Amino acid sequence: MIKEINKKIDSFFVDFCDIAMPELMSIQAKYTTSITDDLSKGHITSNVCMIAAGILKKNPVMLSKELASNLSQSSFVESAESAGPGFVNIKLTRQAFISSINVANSKLKDYGNNSFDAKKKIQIEFVSANPTGPLHVGHGRGAAYGDAIGRILEACGHEVHKEYYVNDAGRQIDILTASVYLRLADLNDNHMLESSYKGEYIKEIASDFSVKFSKSDVDIGGILNDISEKDAEKQIDELIGRIKATSSLWADVKKLALSLVLDSIKDDLRDFDVIHDDWYFESSLGYLSEESSSISLAMKKLEKEGLAYRENGALWLNTSSANDDKNRVLIREDGRPTYFASDVAYHKNKIDRGFDELINVWGADHHGYIKRIEASIDGLGFNKDKLNVQLVQFANLFRDGKKVKMSTRSGEFYTLADLVNEIGKDAARFYYLSKQADQHLDFDIDLAKADNKENIFYYIQYAHARICSLQEKYLEINGSLPTSAEQIEANKYIKCDDIIHEVSKFPGIVQRSANSLQPHLIIYFLKDFAQSFHSFYNDNHILSDTKENAQSIIFCLNASKQVLANGLRLLGIKPIQKM
Repeated sequence: MIKEINKKIDSFFVDFCDIAMPELMSIQAKYTTSITDDLSKGHITSNVCMIAAGILKKNPVMLSKELASNLSQSSFVESAESAGPGFVNIKLTRQAFISSINVANSKLKDYGNNSFDAKKKIQIEFVSANPTGPLHVGHGRGAAYGDAIGRILEACGHEVHKEYYVNDAGRQIDILTASVYLRLADLNDNHMLESSYKGEYIKEIASDFSVKFSKSDVDIGGILNDISEKDAEKQIDELIGRIKATSSLWADVKKLALSLVLDSIKDDLRDFDVIHDDWYFESSLGYLSEESSSISLAMKKLEKEGLAYRENGALWLNTSSANDDKNRVLIREDGRPTYFASDVAYHKNKIDRGFDELINVWGADHHGYIKRIEASIDGLGFNKDKLNVQLVQFANLFRDGKKVKMSTRSGEFYTLADLVNEIGKDAARFYYLSKQADQHLDFDIDLAKADNKENIFYYIQYAHARICSLQEKYLEINGSLPTSAEQIEANKYIKCDDIIHEVSKFPGIVQRSANSLQPHLIIYFLKDFAQSFHSFYNDNHILSDTKENAQSIIFCLNASKQVLANGLRLLGIKPIQKM
């Protein structure tokens, strides 16, 4: 119905205000027409007159009165009136008002889906945690968020590609390999280097390696002797260098460790209902020594464009031109590329693959990294506006009022798999998405497990399950579900009006969520929707009402159940049939 109203509004400005097309397009880009907050303001409201008044040099209130008079003549509008500083509030005819439940019951799983005029090919890169151990609960928030926005964008007609960038060529993988190597020598925790990984999974990888390969090459005593560095990070680097120089097992340990950790990550994400279309390996970017490798070509392009320059033997990117606080090193003095160089080459590869938009889901601690990547995209000759970085704040987990540890290297952490096993993947996804992604989240495990209305997840699922129960009982009595709401349409039963009004909001909520990349808007809506339903359920004897009223009510609740189910599915959550 919003689209029909907007067509009438546009026609009004073209036909009655004699407005030129450029001016109309300027107005269209800025005004909003939406479902009202509540029925006291009518069904639909628009701020178009306040937007257009400045362009047309007219009084917004007078303009809104003219538009309201024009809209009142539409066949689906019962009345329209000017309100406040220039709003137009519209009351639909009864038939037009209840059309939302007819559409919901007709479209079923597709209700709420939108089709943007310009379909985009969008890549979402998310999670991309270093493959050095199991995913912890901090990674879960980015996983839930990236997957949810992918589902929502697909529901709005876009082509979405979900990708995990595997950092398999950097220092962290070397630390993982060295840690497994130390465990192959049966070292206990007290003898492991401070900066090595110490989790049980490291012992398991070492044990698996021992079954597949011989450990005869492990000479840990000689390698650990006389480590000269005192700094923990420098110690592990010295150890890595020694193992690489003296052991023939390095490549085999690295390959197996990476494979097993990645398998673990994929399993955890699959259990969390997160599936990536592609796993892109950093190592596939090649080496600087290879003339035609992706990383070499990207560096040469930046130098050719004059954005990268050499100083003191290193290659630098001029990122200060993009308001970064200083220029950044791409290639070190010793010829080794930085992480940044790989990221630059990776983003060039993304754009070369033809994506219209690149959505990067990063931890909030990567905020300072955005300007650097934008500068590199610009320097490579691409439009930096293709990049859309969404920052996700860390999630703090609480149990019994105490914060749960999540340190990967120490091995003392609560994994994403632990969380899913304890509260289920649906409750976990729900609470990860319950707040705006760039805001801090305190995740209370005890609340997520509670069977009461304080647990919003339970409260919403209970609404869906209650409607399922009503449908079953109605079927036992009548044999089939109703296909119309005659009493509601005839205005003889109006107690469902608030619920119908909420049903009509859902497609707009989905579109707003897609436009802003904010899945929490759907959760806020579902919470309010569930509250409207529970209030109606508690105040009315649905199945014991007259047969005609019960028929109309159940038809309305069929649509309500569909809205709840569709909203949950967009978040990657399975609606519950019975509680």
